[in-house]
Amino acid sequence: MAAQIRTWRVDDDLTWRSVAQAATDLWRSEWGSSQIYGRDLCAVAARMTGEDPDEEPWN
Repeated sequence: MAAQIRTWRVDDDLTWRSVAQAATDLWRSEWGSSQIYGRDLCAVAARMTGEDPDEEPWN
């Protein structure tokens, strides 16, 4: 999941809202395109890959 989120945010250059919507669509979550949900997903995924979510290439 972390790798997929990284691809959306870093490689595909999706916004936090777009990451949230992509995750909702793929994993059938109930959060929709919540910007907070997208930011949280990116923060956890960045940390899981040993990166800082507030630095490049995440932000």
